[in-house]
Formats: sequence, C-alpha cells, structure tokens
Amino acid sequence: MTRTPAPTDLSAPTRTTAPRPPVAPTVSAPADATAVPAAPRTGAGLRTGAGLRTGAGPRADAGPRADAGPRADAGPRADAGPRADAGLRADAGRETGAGPEAGAEADTALRGAVGTAPGPGPVSAPPLPVTRAASAAPEAAAPAPAALPPTASPPLAVSVPTAGSVPTAGTGPRSAREAWTGARSATRGQPVATPASASASASDPASPPDSAPAAAPGPGVWERLVTSALLGTDRRTPPGGERGPGAAAALLDAAAEETVRRRAGLRPARAARRPDPAPEDPRPPLPDAAARRLTMLLTDRPGTAGGGRRGSAPDLMELLPQWLATANARGFAAPPQALPALLDAARGRTDLRPAALVFAGPRARWLARLNPDWRFALRATPGGGTAPPGPDAAERTRKLWDEGLFAERVALLAALRDRDPVGARELLASTWATERAEDRLMFLDSLRTGLEAADEPFLEQALADRSRNVRATAAELLSALPHSALAARMAARAATCVSLDRTLTPPAIAVEAPHECDAGMERDGMVAQPPAGRGERSWWFGQLVEAAPLATWPARLAGLTAEEIVALPVADGWQSELHAAWSRAAVRQRDGVWARALLGAPTSPEAGGPGAVSLAERAKLLGTLDTGERAEWVAGFIATHGLSEAFQLLGMCGVPWATPLGRAVVDALNIARDAGSYPWSFSGVMGLAERCLDPAEASRLDGLLAIPDEPEDASPGAGGYWAEAFQRLVTTLRLRAVMAEELGAGR
Repeated sequence: MTRTPAPTDLSAPTRTTAPRPPVAPTVSAPADATAVPAAPRTGAGLRTGAGLRTGAGPRADAGPRADAGPRADAGPRADAGPRADAGLRADAGRETGAGPEAGAEADTALRGAVGTAPGPGPVSAPPLPVTRAASAAPEAAAPAPAALPPTASPPLAVSVPTAGSVPTAGTGPRSAREAWTGARSATRGQPVATPASASASASDPASPPDSAPAAAPGPGVWERLVTSALLGTDRRTPPGGERGPGAAAALLDAAAEETVRRRAGLRPARAARRPDPAPEDPRPPLPDAAARRLTMLLTDRPGTAGGGRRGSAPDLMELLPQWLATANARGFAAPPQALPALLDAARGRTDLRPAALVFAGPRARWLARLNPDWRFALRATPGGGTAPPGPDAAERTRKLWDEGLFAERVALLAALRDRDPVGARELLASTWATERAEDRLMFLDSLRTGLEAADEPFLEQALADRSRNVRATAAELLSALPHSALAARMAARAATCVSLDRTLTPPAIAVEAPHECDAGMERDGMVAQPPAGRGERSWWFGQLVEAAPLATWPARLAGLTAEEIVALPVADGWQSELHAAWSRAAVRQRDGVWARALLGAPTSPEAGGPGAVSLAERAKLLGTLDTGERAEWVAGFIATHGLSEAFQLLGMCGVPWATPLGRAVVDALNIARDAGSYPWSFSGVMGLAERCLDPAEASRLDGLLAIPDEPEDASPGAGGYWAEAFQRLVTTLRLRAVMAEELGAGR
C-alpha cells in the first residue's frame, strides 16, 4: 500500500526552526556551487508535508528539519503508479555516500526515474519545472511559482541543493538520465551538481529534449538472471530483487523486461551481398502425389501404442530410404520447398545421406554453403566441392583447394579423383606437408576410390608420416594392391609364420607367431601394442596374415586351392586366429573365391561356418559376393538355422529381397509364431521385413493376421503380439506398393 501526501501549498511560507550548530559536510561542492551545510536531526517535531517527501523530488531538508507540527500527509502517498521518489534522499549533503542505505536509496531513485518499480500504472503527473536554490543560507525557502492559467495543473517548484544531492526526476528522458547519474554518484559517494541547463530545458517547451535512452541494466544482467533461474531464487537472489515469496515472480518479470530490451537494442547491420542464384536442376519434377508423400515421410514422428507397443501403423520414417532409392532410380528432382527438411533428416541419419543428397541434387550443395548445419553435404556429395567449369577452371580449383573449407576440399578431392586420379593425387601432394594430421587422414582415405598402382609411391611416402593413423591407413591401401612393395614385404614375413606340416596325420598347418615387432614392421603399418586381453604374438600374427596377399598361400601350402586350405586342420589351436585373419584379408582384397571358401555351405551344421569366427565376419564376407548369390546363401542359412542368428546376414542382402529369401523369412516367422516363441525376439527381423520384403508377398500374409491359439508353454499374450506385428507388416507392404505407383505416375 502506498501513501499519497496532500498537494503542497506553494503559497504558504516555509516554516523553520532555530538553526542548529552546523555539521561539516561529508562532501565538497563544485567550484560554482554553494555548499549547503547539513545539521543533525533534532526530532523537535514531526515532518511537515510542505516540501518533504512529496513523491516529486529529493528531501528538501535544506536546513534544520522544520518538524513544527503533526505530520501533514493528508492522504496516502500520491505515487500515482511506480514510486516517484525521483531523487535520492539527500539530506543537504549529509547522507551522501553513507553506506548501504545510500545504495538502496539510489536504487529506489533509479526505479522511480525509469519507471521499473512495480505499481498500479504509469505516472500521469505533468513535467515538473526545476529551479536551482540561489540562497546559500540553510533556512532559505523555495521561491513562489508564477500564476498559472486556470485550466492548467500547477507545476511543483522544487528547491534542489547544489551539492551532495540529486536533481529532481520528472517524466522525460532527461530526468531519467539525471536520476541515473545521481544514483551512480550517490552509491560512489560523489557529489552531483544539477546542470545549468536543467531549468531552461524544463521551462522552455521549444528546447529539444535530450535523446539519451532510459537507463539500461549493466553488463552481465542476462547471465545473472540465467544463473538465478538455474540455481533457484533461494540460492541466488535475482539482480535487483530481494529474497522472499515474490522472488520467482520478480525473476520472470526481470527476464521479460531484459528480453524486450535485448531485442529492441539490436541495431540494423549493413546489408550483406545477396547469394548467387541456386543452380537449376534439369531432372523432371516429382508427381504431385509423390511430393505429398515425401512431405508425410519427412514430417512423421514415430509413436507407440499403449504399453510401449508399436501398434499396427507403419513407421513412415523407416520407409524414407526406400522411397529415396526409388525416386533416384526414376530420375526425379526434389521439390525445392522440401530441401531443408530433407537435409535435416540426412543430418540426423548418416545412412540416409547418400540417397538423400543424390535426390536433393545441386541445390543441396548451394544450401549447404549457406547453413553450417548442412556442411556435410559438401563433403558427402560427389562433386560437391568442385570448382565451376570454365576456361579458368584450373585456377579456380587451385583457389578452392588453398582457401576452401575443409569439407569443400574433401569434396573437391573426391570429385577430382573420379575423373582425374593423377591430378587429384598431385593436388594432394602439393600441400601434404602442411596439412594437419586429421586432415591428412581424411584426404588419404579419399584415395580408396580408383586405387591403382600409380598411387604406390605417394602411399609409400605416407608410411613415414608422424601420425600412426595415417601410417595405418596408408599400409591398408598398399596391402590392397597385391603387387605393391609393402604386400611383398608382408607376404615374406607371413610366409615364415605359416607352413604345412606333413609329419602329422592328416597333414596340418603349423603356425609360428612372430616373437617381436621390429621398426620395419611398425613402419609398414603394424601396431606393436595389443589391445587389452590380447596376447602380443597372436596380435602381430593376425596383422601379418591380414596384410599379406591371399595369392601367397596356395604357393606356400603345396599348391592347394582356397577350399582345400581352409579345410586343413590347424595345429596348436591357431585355427580361429588364422581363419579370422584370412577373412579380413578376403574382405580387404575383395576376393570372392576365398570368401566362398571361408563361408562354407549355408547348410553346414555349424552356424559359424568353417572359417569365420563370428556371424559378423560372415556378414562382411557376404559383401564380396553378388546380390543374387548373397540372397541364395542367406535363404539356405535361414532354412537350416532359423532366424535367431540371421539378422546381420539379412542386413547384407539387396532390397527388395529376392523371392526365395523373402519366402524363407516368412516361413521362419510363421514357424516361430506357431511354436509360441516370444515375439519381441524377432522384432529386428520383422522390421527388416517391413522395409525389404517384396510388396507382392502381402497377399501370402493374410492368413497370419488372426490371433493363433496359444500352446500351453507359450509366452502369455504372445498370440496377440504376433497378430499385431503381422498386421503392421501387411499394412507397410501395401503402403510401399502405393508409393511405388505414385512414383511411377510421372514416367
């Protein structure tokens, strides 16, 4: 509740009491001002409302306090909104710089000046003319104002001391600035003199007001507000606030005010150069139905049914890769309005990037140069960093290589590698010595495309690189060249470790692992320190065999074929280590003959096969075979071993699955359902079937939609889950068929 004093009678003379012994002021007045000595408070009476605490200016205790009668505050204090104590409580220079009380009063004055204190509304009083006290005597009274027209409200003339106080704050910008200056001076214990132009500026309407803005919070206010919000108002008081029940609300109010101030305080920047127009995409546009479908796929957010179940609705985001593959196969261009959402989706899913960037076309690279979040498009898109063609293409290519961003340089090197391997290698060699280690690694990896024997001298030079990762990558690339000098060195070392022992019955492979890893072996890319839990000699042996050309072994092992070599027993328990190294060599050298030998027959009793030590190794070996042979082998494996170990193998098969493979998967799922198996154990395979099964197989699944009778030993509720999973599978297959028709409508 605020109190409003009665209007001050300007015609009444100021009542004073006998002066008290003067007290030396604590501050000195400026040279052109008359110091007003302050006197101690006598408490002779109560304060009058004649000039004190009027809500319009400082406490005008110009001399001894004239408390001659009861307090004349005839009503509540007329603060009319925010507290209008526009000046500091400057008792004639007595309490200036007095300590914490001065800082609190300065804050109160500042709030009253800028209108930030809480209150019922804005101050509606007219501007107050300010006059300077001309008398040096402490008991001098303020001069009476001139007569005013009857229609105007009488302004209040306030006597302002010349030193140790703050000028009266009115409602204009100038008053706000003076109050702020006074507040700072009061808290620092400095005297404040009212400018000489204050009276003229207030009395002359034609005088232009100062353009100084309202007082702004000091630096770091937003950071302190954030800190208070994070720690809580009980632990950290908000800036300018107080502890208590209203601290949280005050914090929110201050944050809102600071937000408006920060936004309104932005200055317009100089206009940047407009970007070049986006390149044209010559491909035909998408059909309207397919464009609407793309929007649905990009905006879908997967949800779940009750209890964490997926429900029977298809997961549209999982269908996006196949939709993109079909659109790319039919040569459509992406709608320009869908490019931002498409790039955002590709940013979050690395598996989506190749197809998404091909579909987005040249405009994706144009957008990627304008948004740092999409820089991956410059690195991942073939030709993304290529300099524009033209008569000065070589010069612009060199400039892009020397001055471009890292992603642009990687893309440029990959694009040049596709069409000019020699030029790309020479460009890389020109700056190789000055590149960072992590950049050298990325640049070297781009040489995998079109790797040829002409790259060997450069790769041999990289074997002496300071970075171990760069040396290892160079050694891996050289080992993929069967006739390289490194391959010959590794073959010679590996041959000393593996031999055929004919003294055994039947003959077996004998292994003698290396006893040390010398400097030459380390230079050729071998890592001397084994991982935790691995022996040194087996670690070195595996690296030697992996890097040696596979053509070494028939000549070393009595001219046997790959199948015969893999079928040989291995003495002293080295079989798993030797076969695993051969599997890695077959994957690195893309040797299908050795891959088939190590995979073995899919109907072999052991799911691990004769050579590979894990299903992960077998999945990698499958990648060396063609699509049809791959699907046939996996179908035979599922028919023999079921689906429990087939998930990784199915991921290596082409999409859509071949008919034999798709039927093998559906039959295996039906067998698992009839057996009462737990359905969540096959959720991964079911998800693959939704994306990879031929949509033509949907009709064969209609008989699996009913809830089956559950055997006694079945998992509780398994039948309902199986029916829901098959319903989702059928719905997804039919949706894929519709999507294919939409994409085919424009052909």
